[in-house]
Amino acid sequence: MKTPCSIIAASAALLLTGCGQNNSSGADAAAPGTPASPRIVEITANDTMKYNVTTIEAKAGEELTVVLTNEGTVAKEIMGHDWILLKAGSDVAAFDAAASQAKATDYVPAALKGEIIAQIGLLGPRKSDQVEFTVPSTPGEYPYLCTFPAHFQAGMHGVLVVK
Repeated sequence: MKTPCSIIAASAALLLTGCGQNNSSGADAAAPGTPASPRIVEITANDTMKYNVTTIEAKAGEELTVVLTNEGTVAKEIMGHDWILLKAGSDVAAFDAAASQAKATDYVPAALKGEIIAQIGLLGPRKSDQVEFTVPSTPGEYPYLCTFPAHFQAGMHGVLVVK
């Protein structure tokens, strides 16, 4: 025969465990299949023709949002900045050379658009824009650059390293 204390202890144990049921409706439980928010990478550029971030490390298939802010003060027609991510193995210097001749399309060469994974268009001073994309699934190094004339040569480029 069970004592009243053992009955109370057993009842308390059942109440604490919820009779073995799994309650996943709490606020801390994530719904299955809910995608994570993209990771945000903030890059600034200014009148010195440099990005403040020249290496971005990411996991294959990760969702990224790149935010580019032109902190410069010189007019867009003289010192605009963009951010263009190219496929791994792209000839960055050749892309830049073609871009310098593509003023009508904001320095994005139409013939080489197939090399572009993601891009942020040409920004004037104190402007910001962003692009969201899925990181390529193949590990490697994916170059990015500013295509405004002479900016690549001045060092305005970097690499997305996919692991």
